[in-house]
Amino acid sequence: MKDPLLIDFPHEFHTERLFIRIPLPGDGEAVYQAMQASKNELIEWLEFARNEDPLETVERNVREAHINFLKRDDLRLHIFHRETGEFIGSTGLHNINWKVPKFEIGYWIDTRYSGKGYMTEAIEGVTMYALYALGANRIEIRCDTKNKKSRAIPERLGYTLEGILRHDSLDTSGIKLRDTCIYAKVRE
Repeated sequence: MKDPLLIDFPHEFHTERLFIRIPLPGDGEAVYQAMQASKNELIEWLEFARNEDPLETVERNVREAHINFLKRDDLRLHIFHRETGEFIGSTGLHNINWKVPKFEIGYWIDTRYSGKGYMTEAIEGVTMYALYALGANRIEIRCDTKNKKSRAIPERLGYTLEGILRHDSLDTSGIKLRDTCIYAKVRE
């Protein structure tokens, strides 16, 4: 296996309407505003939405994501509208196993841009990026069985529902058990 630090691949790419790239120092303000605008919709699904992180903490997190991308430990990506430059959401390739190579896609969208097909377009782009730029043999998307919007994306993109892990984690309140869908796309 080649050392991941020595693998060259693009740090940005475009889809029809989107510009998707590595997080950069200074992105914190846009991410913070999107998180604030989307808190009510995301709080049920994502732990970070329960936190009251100040802007400084979000900016620090963006800078850590930038470093982790360069180290090839985690490949977070920021999504921007291609024409306006507005921040739309975040995605990325996580839980990486470079030996396979295998990646798990995660994502969230600024509520103000929800329902316009942006996230489906972004995840289709990230899927192609993982397959062709990174040579992925397996890509997974995991989401709560009750999160219908999140589940719709891999279903639209032809991912296979391989199974449901029952009572495998706690919800964001840390109280109730939840079930997780595992969708996958594999190189044939």
